[in-house]
Amino acid sequence: MTDALVRPMREGDLEAFAEITATSYYEVDARTYQRAWPDPVRRPAARNGAWINRTRAALRTDPGGCWVAEVDGELVGGAVSRVRELMWVLASFAVRPGHQGQGIGAELMAAALHHGRGCLRGMFAASADPGAVRRYRLAGFDLHPQMTVTGVVDRAALPVVERVREGSAGDVDLLDSIDRRTRGAAHLSDHELLLAQFRLAVVDHSTGSGYAYVDADGAPALLAATNRRTAAALMWEALASSPPGTQVSVPHVTAANQWALDVALAARLAIYSNGYLCVRRMKPPAPYLHHGSLL
Repeated sequence: MTDALVRPMREGDLEAFAEITATSYYEVDARTYQRAWPDPVRRPAARNGAWINRTRAALRTDPGGCWVAEVDGELVGGAVSRVRELMWVLASFAVRPGHQGQGIGAELMAAALHHGRGCLRGMFAASADPGAVRRYRLAGFDLHPQMTVTGVVDRAALPVVERVREGSAGDVDLLDSIDRRTRGAAHLSDHELLLAQFRLAVVDHSTGSGYAYVDADGAPALLAATNRRTAAALMWEALASSPPGTQVSVPHVTAANQWALDVALAARLAIYSNGYLCVRRMKPPAPYLHHGSLL
């Protein structure tokens, strides 16, 4: 054990904690995914800015879920969690190398979990780091392996997709309704963060509703739908928006979402293992592709 001070996060901690999380990434086919030290690759600057914006928002909406650890006045780790309706979400969790295995992570996790003490469900994405996975399982979370699909989209395989329109802030009530149906809780103010960063595609039809936040490379950063057919149409819409010849990677595909693997294989993308979705008192959402930190 080490003499660490675990305290509430402050605005002035954002840059230092961003530095810790920004170098705990590794590259897979031109995209970055969280993993454990000691093989750091820096998070791209644009994504680092988006991370800081999301964490600053969490300080406003969920100050009780944001914690850091200090040793001799140096920031060595942190945890950011949110509560949305009756769901607890762990958005960020990291401890510097050299300070791991000393109980700091356990203290941070306990503080973050306390923020969600009244929640029925919990969910977060995790790397495959054995030490971290052990901690999550001991905390009572079920571990569901995730996959990433990646490659250059075969343009000849793209189908005609109908009834998909551009979304806007006026669709948030619809999006929250779909959230509740698929994952058991709305994203609420998190939709403002997603709208600021991604293009929104929406389906709202009597045969099914859904939405996808799509990044500039054509990957769905978050996708939710009321049925698999609508989810597949939204994923195709996202992939079709990828610039020709661009490498596209869609992370966070769980086994509950085989429809996404079918779309990926039809688009000639490859499938790789990539960490875990950790859930408590719930099943992996479907049809659903979760966001890495907002879930």
